[in-house]
Amino acid sequence: MPDMRGAEPSSDFHFVERDDPEKMPATLVKLVQERIPERFGLDPIRDVQVLCPMNRGSLGVRELNTAITEGIEPGSTRSASVERFGWRFQTRDKVIQTENDYDKEVFNGDIGIVERIDPVEHEVTIRFDERLVKYDFGELDEVALAYAITIHNRRDRSSGGGDPAGDPTLHAPATQPDLHGITRGKRLLVLIGQRKALGIASA
Repeated sequence: MPDMRGAEPSSDFHFVERDDPEKMPATLVKLVQERIPERFGLDPIRDVQVLCPMNRGSLGVRELNTAITEGIEPGSTRSASVERFGWRFQTRDKVIQTENDYDKEVFNGDIGIVERIDPVEHEVTIRFDERLVKYDFGELDEVALAYAITIHNRRDRSSGGGDPAGDPTLHAPATQPDLHGITRGKRLLVLIGQRKALGIASA
């Protein structure tokens, strides 16, 4: 079990204890939107990566992406948006490639930023590192929002590359919470969840 007694504010590891899984999303969103950017000077979109153990439920990637997106930057400040395949994409959104596309030279687990949405040409331009890649609206099933991603499969989606801050969550339903995502954080790691779940994962 990690020693979590009295972590200094400047520490690179913090554990936020929450026994009620229903309270974890609000805590996580506040950390991403306010506390981590203010204390550590990190951009909430580019520098902070939320890792979670599932796709569905209140602690799944869909719910967390929706909550984080609504709080980080109001939609009214963005120039355009498009809704396809169950996702709403806006300029400056962080997205993840979900399958290999050899023609575009983007691969499962690559993370980019939406640079432009052209409603006339029906195209979305996404920046992956220094490359700009265009997608027809009909090809947007290849990408998903990436403010929160699963721990399990990022090239491996959560263990390659590294982010300045990683923010995995632990949750009550998991009998064996997956902690291999802790290696993702380069400057900061924040775990949110139950102490007993952390104990199980650390055993």
